[in-house]
Amino acid sequence: QVQLVESGGGLVQPGNSLRLSCAASGLTLDYYAIAWFRQAPGKKREGVSYISSSDGTTYYADSVKGRFTISRDNAKNTLYLQMNSLKPEDTAVYYCAAGGTYSDLLMGIGYWGQGTQVTVSS
Repeated sequence: QVQLVESGGGLVQPGNSLRLSCAASGLTLDYYAIAWFRQAPGKKREGVSYISSSDGTTYYADSVKGRFTISRDNAKNTLYLQMNSLKPEDTAVYYCAAGGTYSDLLMGIGYWGQGTQVTVSS
């Protein structure tokens, strides 16, 4: 049974940092395109960052470029998202996902975690 379990969310003040983790079981993350998505209240789910399964290429949404870093620990089968210089507009539920390609994940095809809430507020 495949499970993706996110952790690390919480309430932080603007300018602070958080690191999200996504522990995988039942699949090997190294074989999949893996990504972080987020969904704010009243908004569509958006892709934040992903790592390609083929060559490890990373992608970041313009809104987080330079502030967020995606990484993977193959030994722990865990995906991370280091989020620095957080802004109120980063407030959302963050989901990790694994699939064949990033395009698949954009269509909602793949394995998804249950999400972790990130709230950035003073």
